[in-house]
Amino acid sequence: MRGTLLALLGQRLRRDRVQLILWIGGTAALAGAGFAGVQGSYGDEQERTALLATVMANPVILLFRGLPSGAGESQMVVFLLLPWLLLLAAMMSTFLAVRHTRSDEEDGRLELISATPAARWLPTIATVIHGAGANVVLGALVAAAFLANGAAAPGALLVGAACALIGIAFLGVGLVAAQLMPTSRGANSLSTWVLLGAFVLAGMGNALGTPSDDLTRMQSSWLTWLSPFGWAENTRAFDADAGWPIGLLALTAAVLIAGALVLHGRRDLGGAFIAERAGRATARPRLRSHLALVTRQATPSTVGWIVGGLLVGALATALGAVVGDIGGENPTVAAVLRKLGGGADLQTEMVVVFFTMLGILAACAGVQTVIRARQDEARGTAEIVLATPIARVRWLADYLVVALVALTLTLAAGVVGAALGGLSAPNAGALTRDALVAGAGQVLPAAVFAGLTALVFVLAPRLTIGLGWTLVMLAALVGLFGPLVGMDQAIAAVSPFASALTPTPEGVDAGGFWWILAASVAGIIVPLALMRRRELATGG
Repeated sequence: MRGTLLALLGQRLRRDRVQLILWIGGTAALAGAGFAGVQGSYGDEQERTALLATVMANPVILLFRGLPSGAGESQMVVFLLLPWLLLLAAMMSTFLAVRHTRSDEEDGRLELISATPAARWLPTIATVIHGAGANVVLGALVAAAFLANGAAAPGALLVGAACALIGIAFLGVGLVAAQLMPTSRGANSLSTWVLLGAFVLAGMGNALGTPSDDLTRMQSSWLTWLSPFGWAENTRAFDADAGWPIGLLALTAAVLIAGALVLHGRRDLGGAFIAERAGRATARPRLRSHLALVTRQATPSTVGWIVGGLLVGALATALGAVVGDIGGENPTVAAVLRKLGGGADLQTEMVVVFFTMLGILAACAGVQTVIRARQDEARGTAEIVLATPIARVRWLADYLVVALVALTLTLAAGVVGAALGGLSAPNAGALTRDALVAGAGQVLPAAVFAGLTALVFVLAPRLTIGLGWTLVMLAALVGLFGPLVGMDQAIAAVSPFASALTPTPEGVDAGGFWWILAASVAGIIVPLALMRRRELATGG
């Protein structure tokens, strides 16, 4: 039994070694780079205090940052980066959990392994040990990055423990989703939406909190306590150093993993608690083409991204009122608001920030659709389709078309949401115009990543899933955090999300529109041209 378990762990490490190096190394590097960014941008405590006062005046920023807990150097790094360190750990864990459970079950690997002495339980137990070990390493390296920059040991260890435990908790989320959903696509989608919902819930709880009199700390609202991200942030590393919220994360992780094991024991191999609907014996006329088939397969996930876009767009304009409310209650915040130039400019900035995030989500919608081409190829269904009079180029083009439609609809939903969210605002028309410009500006950046994923699929099909998601995350991190960690603005602008066309009080800033347009067009044409000579590459 022990030898079998070790063999399974070794197999998982071999399969995941590249992806784990990227996820864990990137997370630790981001933690270490945060100190250089804070030292370069906010070198003294007076500058950091002024930044926190600005944050209190525009609390919507807290949707994408942590919980302010002081103006010290380490405290500022935690405020700016902790939610994203937690998010990276959580995403790594959910993908890992689904990959070694539901995905292996779909591909038939788990059935073969279950016929060996590994039997029914060992593969899942191996996945738990493998995922927990990866998160422990991630947490240790994050703590080491803080310690290497002179941070106090208790706070550094607390940050590392928070990253490790939230990763293990979302490993449990992925394992539960793999038991509930009949496909790996469904399990990944469910896990991702739970993750994003928890992330936004913690951010909203922080944004709706109460600032301290000196404007260096924020007392989060009750909403924050509904999210594991909120528990991790309320450890207040390098300030209160409260360890008890870590216990909530550990308890949640234990409950979710135990629940996944119970569910695993109550279903048949290949089954799921949420069953797939039975299909028709014959297809309707509108489904008798490959494009229609891809559209049908992508519809459930696309609807999910559209709903997310609608909510993000509504938040972009509706939460503008929060700034005025808090400014009216706190005279010091009101003074900062006057220095910043008034609510109109702040609301435009909020629309841009929210739609940058929405551009990233739209890119994810496109990448997920293109990845379906690789999944269909690996499972052998592509071979069946290509045995008909459908050429390879036409086959890949159908995935790209659906991807472009999915990302465009996601951004369009954001514009509709922004229009609805801003109905009660006195400047509703201006806000809708800003949302329209910002949404249109993110279409091409999102399309770039759909094209890049298609290019990876053609040149290195086995890397499609891992590298496709990694490219999006790298661009998101560079665009959102490049200036923070001391990166030159010209280098940060390499991220299409940061160089997109945006609204300004004077009109429109074109940013890097032309090079992004060229990159998106090339991302469509080049993969299709190369696909003419590409042979099928089946297998995992």
